[in-house]
Amino acid sequence: MTVTRFQDLPLADRDREWDSAAADKRVRKWAGAEERPNDKYRQAHLWYDADDADEFGAYKLPIADVVGGELKVVPRAVISAAGVVDGARGGVRIPQDEVSRVKAHLAKYYAKMGDTPPWER
Repeated sequence: MTVTRFQDLPLADRDREWDSAAADKRVRKWAGAEERPNDKYRQAHLWYDADDADEFGAYKLPIADVVGGELKVVPRAVISAAGVVDGARGGVRIPQDEVSRVKAHLAKYYAKMGDTPPWER
């Protein structure tokens, strides 16, 4: 189980809608991961279970979509993921000792957006 490495992906427009199911379809196609996840697919997520890395269900907290043929972080996805990590919508099932690393990853994108993560307000 692990937090994905910070990719410093470009940001999509702040007003871009976030639809995780639609984004997942585009990311799978972009990554060439229609049959099983791969390293490119992993870049769109904050966390995955390394023991089941070849299963789509092992990937959690998606924050990116394919925009103009390029993988970009969607600000609304970052905000959504931050809420889930903080317990919204029932929270997320990841090891407690990895939550701070996920928050640190999210905080880097918040800084890139010129904002402060909710847990620092």
